[in-house]
Amino acid sequence: MNQRAIVRVEGAAFGYEGRALLSSVDVSIHPDTFLGIVGPNGSGKSTLIRGILGLLEPMAGRVERSGAKFGYVPQSRMLDANYPLTVREVAEMGAGQRLTGLGRLRAEDQAECERYLEQVGMLATQDEAFSALSGGQRQRVLLARAMLTHPTVLLLDEPTSGVDRDAAASIAAILCELHHNGVAILLVSHDLDFVRRVAQGLLVVSRGSVKFAKLEDTHNAEWLREIFAPLAPSNPRRMAH
Repeated sequence: MNQRAIVRVEGAAFGYEGRALLSSVDVSIHPDTFLGIVGPNGSGKSTLIRGILGLLEPMAGRVERSGAKFGYVPQSRMLDANYPLTVREVAEMGAGQRLTGLGRLRAEDQAECERYLEQVGMLATQDEAFSALSGGQRQRVLLARAMLTHPTVLLLDEPTSGVDRDAAASIAAILCELHHNGVAILLVSHDLDFVRRVAQGLLVVSRGSVKFAKLEDTHNAEWLREIFAPLAPSNPRRMAH
């Protein structure tokens, strides 16, 4: 690959309270990167994202970010949705660093916010309370917020959790368009069908390590059992986070 990496993780270990959950992590993210992050429940997928974002300092190794600008869509269940903000106000937070001297969004940012809310199917609810939304609806608003940050690297943690098939298809189309426009994307998902639809490869987080894999590996039942059976023996096609 001739492109310069915009994020490089080298020999990194990530964990909590002095205990490494992931070790010897080597990942390079380039402008054309589009990877699904998969693995059993509790294997460290969200920990990997936090390490890449800089929310979690490496216990060993290093992470170089080369001026990357991150957008992040967390799991909706990780949010306190009780704060008194509307859908539009939450989405507009993505442009918070571009406020005018009067503390207002520029007209072009307001128009862009409306466009992104329309893309994720949430413009009609822009004046409703964010706290009144379902988990899937919140995910879509948070995607609009992330898009408004103008990221060079977009990380998503279960972006289709709680959304219906049509909404998932809409999210897939948006992610593919963003990637086509030069945004590197990494997404955690338990839904292999969705990952196959959008990603170009995999990062498999399992047994304390992070390894690359090909999408075609997910059609191999033996490979699925090897990766997921220890923690999710009942249904390898729908992987718990």
